[in-house]
Amino acid sequence: MKNCRTRNYKTQMEAAKKGIVTPEMETVADKENMDISRLMELVACGQVAIPANINHKSLSPEGVGTGLKTKINVNLGVSGDCRDYTMEMQKVDMALKFGAEAIMDLSNYGKTNTFRRQLLEKSTAMIGTVPMYDAIGYLEKDLMEITPQDFMRVVRAHAEEGVDFMTIHAGINRRAVEAFRRSGRKMNIVSRGGSLLFAWMEMTGNENPFFEFYDDVLEILREYDVTISLGDALRPGCISDSTDAGQIGELIELGHLTKRAWEKDVQVIVEGPGHMALNEIAANMALQKRLCHNAPFYVLGPLVTDIAPGYDHITSAIGGAIAAASGADFLCYVTPAEHLRLPDINDVREGIVASKIAAHAADIAKGIPNARDIDDRMAEARNDVDWDRMFDLAIDGEKARDYFESMPPEDKHTCSMCGKMCAMRTTKMILEGKKVELYAAQ
Repeated sequence: MKNCRTRNYKTQMEAAKKGIVTPEMETVADKENMDISRLMELVACGQVAIPANINHKSLSPEGVGTGLKTKINVNLGVSGDCRDYTMEMQKVDMALKFGAEAIMDLSNYGKTNTFRRQLLEKSTAMIGTVPMYDAIGYLEKDLMEITPQDFMRVVRAHAEEGVDFMTIHAGINRRAVEAFRRSGRKMNIVSRGGSLLFAWMEMTGNENPFFEFYDDVLEILREYDVTISLGDALRPGCISDSTDAGQIGELIELGHLTKRAWEKDVQVIVEGPGHMALNEIAANMALQKRLCHNAPFYVLGPLVTDIAPGYDHITSAIGGAIAAASGADFLCYVTPAEHLRLPDINDVREGIVASKIAAHAADIAKGIPNARDIDDRMAEARNDVDWDRMFDLAIDGEKARDYFESMPPEDKHTCSMCGKMCAMRTTKMILEGKKVELYAAQ
């Protein structure tokens, strides 16, 4: 094993294959309390990705994949109907405050590179983008006028700016489209990038440029050590469409593209559903791991029911917890505004917390070392009725404190729900040999 401070490798995967310990590997091993040799083995075989663009100088690297804590991603960015970059930067602050490991800039209006550069300068979290979203604004061309070379220009621009991972919808090729057409879906294509590529393919009569020129994409990503996040253009948009021929057909293509990327030493994350009934989630996680050779799996939800607009952070957290406990490595948050509008700062907070809860619950379930330690400390604080310690340990301590202080109890060693009948108080007094007198205390 070599420890190398001069970079004689292109990507984290290449370094791992050569037995070189990178500074990014050292950081991740320390965060995960994992032996560096074991981490390097997982990076070398593709089961762990460390997205770390050579130009993202403020990054605090994170690992995504086998044996590591479940990571969460926060989506943000401007749209044509909401162009307030100041609010988007407030969302960035919120994401960093709550410890989100990744932020995806999904801006799809105007010249987005100024915001993205500010984001990269500020963010210690890894940054992801979807170049397909940015193509029309960046190139100032309508969809049908964009050439495959134009798409490559956008990919290179994002890589040069410092983006750590990019969603590339390379799997929606002509074979996958045929399977989609046969499936007879209720909701067709719900991926924004996937629908744009499908439209481009149909209007031009050409193959998906990200599939046809996949080697060119990989060369760009390898140059800057950008991780490819293979987008699921045919993910289900309702539970009726889950696990259909379109979704699985594309997943087979993504497995093939995963191996091709690894051959070029480009790290891979594979994206997954979507909307899916509870009883299908575990099987889908196992299927992805099998078809995509245990590459890290990144899921949006899955949302386990379609009838909860305004509460989809909850439907997503339910599905996300099951997915991560069953093998998913990376959860994309969903806010209460999903399916309704661009989320505001409060929506972002609710989405982050729900996703953090799901990720942490899954880490406990799959036995991530030390994951349960903080829960044990919370149990001790509750037993001692130590409110300040409880608030410090809580995922959202500010909200917990606000709730407690909004209706304060007479006795600080209780809360306003139980008062003198607090079970902790009663049991502790009896164990200490004291008498419990409730009526006199009323």
